[in-house]
Amino acid sequence: MIFRRVGDLRPYPEHGLTPREWTRVPPRQLRLDQLVTTRRTLDLEALLAEDSTFYGDLFAHVVEWEGTLYLEDGLHRAVRAALAQRTVIHARVLVLPLVTEVDLTDTPAAEGRAPSSVSAGRRGVPGGASPSR
Repeated sequence: MIFRRVGDLRPYPEHGLTPREWTRVPPRQLRLDQLVTTRRTLDLEALLAEDSTFYGDLFAHVVEWEGTLYLEDGLHRAVRAALAQRTVIHARVLVLPLVTEVDLTDTPAAEGRAPSSVSAGRRGVPGGASPSR
């Protein structure tokens, strides 16, 4: 088995990184058997072209989401490595937060206080009691 799984889609949320932004993600080594592809087919011309990385990034692009590594770009590099009996490739890995890991740092609960609608109470009185008239 070369890859963990062969997929045909990108199940993770859109990250919106441009090719220039990908270059800021440091590359690291990954085993091929950890990767799930996001394409089922490979253009043979891209696989065999000597200058396939001349105009693009030298490293594959991988998105880590929900504990799975998805090979977003660079399938031809990964297959070339496998054909050369290599089990690892160098790839830039973008780690996407889990959908449930919403940034709660600026919410009232994260700061140890109740939401403003509760802490101010009804009609602006602490505890929610109606003001005395």
